Amino acid sequence: MDLDSVRGINRRRLLGLGGLAAAGVVAAGEPLVGSRSGHAVAAGQHLPAPTGPDIPPDTRPGGAYDRYVAKLAAEGKFSGVVLLSHKGRTVLSRSYGMADKEKGIRNHEGIAFSLSSAGKPFYAVAILQLAQQGKLKLSDTVGTHLKGFAKNIAEQVTIHHLLSGTSGLDSPDENVQRVFQSRKEVHKYYKQRARQAKLVGVPGVPDTAHAEAEVTISALIVEAVAGTTYWDYVQENIFKRCGMTGSAFYTRPQWLTDEHIAHPYMTLADGSVVDAVRNLDKGSPYPYELGKNPGRSFIDAPGDGGFATAPDLVRFAHALDDGTVLDRPWADVLTGAKIPHGPASFGAYGIPVSIVNGQWKYQRAGGNPGVSANWDIYPYTGWVGVILGNCDGVPLQEMIGQETQAITGASAGGGGGG
Repeated sequence: MDLDSVRGINRRRLLGLGGLAAAGVVAAGEPLVGSRSGHAVAAGQHLPAPTGPDIPPDTRPGGAYDRYVAKLAAEGKFSGVVLLSHKGRTVLSRSYGMADKEKGIRNHEGIAFSLSSAGKPFYAVAILQLAQQGKLKLSDTVGTHLKGFAKNIAEQVTIHHLLSGTSGLDSPDENVQRVFQSRKEVHKYYKQRARQAKLVGVPGVPDTAHAEAEVTISALIVEAVAGTTYWDYVQENIFKRCGMTGSAFYTRPQWLTDEHIAHPYMTLADGSVVDAVRNLDKGSPYPYELGKNPGRSFIDAPGDGGFATAPDLVRFAHALDDGTVLDRPWADVLTGAKIPHGPASFGAYGIPVSIVNGQWKYQRAGGNPGVSANWDIYPYTGWVGVILGNCDGVPLQEMIGQETQAITGASAGGGGGG
C-alpha cells in the first residue's frame, strides 16, 4: 500500500488522539509536561482513571490484561512496567520486580528501561524532521550526504530505502564480546561497520531482513546534516520536545550509578541469573544472541536503543499526533504503510503497522538479554500501550497479543523488534 492509499486515514487518525495533548499523561509520582499545543496538567494533579463505553473492561484494573500480567509476574516471567493510556489518562499502570536488586530499588513508572530496537523509530523521526525543514530529501542517495561508501551503495541506495528496510544491504557479523569504554569508541566502531556493508540485493525490493547498516547510515546522515552527534540530536529534538524527561542515551557509568535506570537480569546457561551490567564477562547462552551482553556497550549504537520510561513513551505517542515532534503530514509519512508484510501488516518508516479489528496499530518491539520493550499506538481510538521488562523469559509477543485483545477485542501477535 502506498501513501496515497492511506489518505482517508488521516482525518480519522487525528480524531482518535486529538484529546491527548490537552489531557496530558497521568504518571504517578511525576509532573506532567505539556506539548507544543500549550496544554498541560499541573504538576501533581492526577486525573481519575476513565470509565465508560470507550474503556473495555479487559483494560481496567482487575480486568483480563491486569490479571494476565500479574500471573506472569507471580510465575517469574515478567519484571518491569506495563501501562495502558486512553486519550491522555492512565487506565492501568502496574510495576513488578526489581530495577536494581543490589540496591533494593523496585521497578516503578519513573524507571527508565533499555529499549533495544524499540528505540529505532527515533532515527526515522530525526530524518523526517530534517526533510520537513528542507535539509534533505527522501530521494537523496547515501552519497549525497556521506563519503567513504562503495560506489554502488553511494549511488543506488536512497534514504527512503534505508528507512523502509529495502536497501538491499547486508552487514558483517557484530563482535558481541567487545567491551566499549567511550562514546567515541562506539561511534568509530559502528561507523566503520556501516562502511563494511555490502549491497547484496536490489534497492527498493522488499526483504524481510533489516540490516544494521540501514540504521547506522541513517544516523550518520542525521549527524552530517545537523552537525551534531545522533545522540545529542535526538535528546534535543525528540526527547526534550516531547517532554520525555526520563529518557536518554545513558552510558554504562550512568547505568551503574543512576537509581532511575533498570538493570537487565540475564539468565545464564546454568540457570543462574546475573545483573548483566555488573557482569560484563558473562553472556547470553541463547543461540540467536550467543554470548551477547547489553552492558558491554558504553552507549547504544547511533540510531539504535536508548532508554525511556513508560510515561515518556506515551508522551512520544502524543507528540506524533499533535504536531509537537513532526508536522502532521510528516507524521503520516512516518506511519504510512509502505511495504506489505502480510495480509494486514506493513512496514512503515522504522515502525511496523497493522490493521487490527478495523483500526490501525503502530508498534515497535525490541529485545536483548535481560531486556524486553514494546510500545503500541492505536490512533483511531486514542489508546497507547507500553511494555517494558528487565528479565529474560518475558513472553513479549504473547503480552502484546493480550494487550491488543484487551483494547480492540481482537487478538494480535507482536513483532517489529530484535
